[in-house]
Amino acid sequence: MSAKKILILAGDYVEDYELMVPFQALQMVGHQVDVVCPDKAAGDQVRTAIHDFEGDQTYSEKPGHRFTLNATFSEVDVGRYDALLIPGGRSPEYLRLNPRVIEIVQQFAAADKPIASVCHGAQLLAAAGVLEGKTCSAYPACAPEVKLAGAKYAEIDIGAAHRDGNLVTSPAWPAHPAWLALFLQALGTRIEL
Repeated sequence: MSAKKILILAGDYVEDYELMVPFQALQMVGHQVDVVCPDKAAGDQVRTAIHDFEGDQTYSEKPGHRFTLNATFSEVDVGRYDALLIPGGRSPEYLRLNPRVIEIVQQFAAADKPIASVCHGAQLLAAAGVLEGKTCSAYPACAPEVKLAGAKYAEIDIGAAHRDGNLVTSPAWPAHPAWLALFLQALGTRIEL
């Protein structure tokens, strides 16, 4: 297996687990993972939020950790990356307003590079116009956006994931084992036991 270089797009109040778990797990198997945020540089921090499922009508939100970025947004060159990962939380709803973020997502999709999106990450995919004709999972509250973007919404269990070609999606962080396993397949990563 050759190591891949993966870009993660994050912002303040990104979901804590949906950023930290893939960041650490992908490095654990030998990949290089760069996390960037618009208007921030390597060494700057983003705040995270913990979304939990406690029986209410929607998730609860609690303060998370501070995450230190390890790359600079203004230096992103999509050609140097093999894949893109979009965590959920609050950040996708405002990151989609940034033209450069939209351009980055579109470039990954146009190059047919693997894209992993979890939870509210689908908001960014929809805004970038890269879901047309795809099947995509997301947090259920994002289903209308997925459908309006021309995709079929995959209504799956919160612990499940869906793969449509190089697009790997899941409803929320409880699906990390399934979601990351499908993303590793899309990357061509083999783990020998």
